[in-house]
Amino acid sequence: MLPGRHLVEFFVTVYVVILIPGPSVLFIVSRGIALGRRAALATVLGNSSGFAVQLTLVSLGLGAIIERSDTVFVILKLLGAAYLVYLGVRNVRERKALAGLLGVGQGAPKPMPTIIREGFIVGVTNPKGIIIFTAILPQFIERSQGHASLQLLTLGAICIGLAMLSDGAWGLASGSARAWLGRSPKRLERLSATGGVMLVGLGVGLAVTGRQP
Repeated sequence: MLPGRHLVEFFVTVYVVILIPGPSVLFIVSRGIALGRRAALATVLGNSSGFAVQLTLVSLGLGAIIERSDTVFVILKLLGAAYLVYLGVRNVRERKALAGLLGVGQGAPKPMPTIIREGFIVGVTNPKGIIIFTAILPQFIERSQGHASLQLLTLGAICIGLAMLSDGAWGLASGSARAWLGRSPKRLERLSATGGVMLVGLGVGLAVTGRQP
């Protein structure tokens, strides 16, 4: 496992990434606004299951490669950083469209399995999760300890746990504040734009961050 100092860096980095509103957070907020807290929490469950599938595939296919290749690590890091910047710029530019997609207002009831399935689809296709697992977590792998795939799985499981707590808080908050948010799409636009600016900053920071020895 990571030494104490690196463990703190890991938790801070991952928490900041998770806290930034991205596709999953916006979708969870939309469920909370349209369908209430119970639906939002069901979406969190499905979304986290999608992340778990991403993590498993990445760990099995990538762990052995990044353990041996600095070149692969740098390429993944730069691609991830560039994509974070792209997502951030798109969030800012398309904030009105994103707010419109959130489905402000009261939605028709949906079966819980359908809500969970929709959350799973958003989670398993969310590029933010892929970036975390392929470009951010490898920075915290201790190559001297070996078993890179197992380290990725462990760190990724911690990420998913933190994401469930953070997303659950978003879901509860949006379900409780659905009337307040629903009265003004501008508030959702600001949420999207703020998340976009933070994603750009995160991408730049990722690009200049070195690898743990």
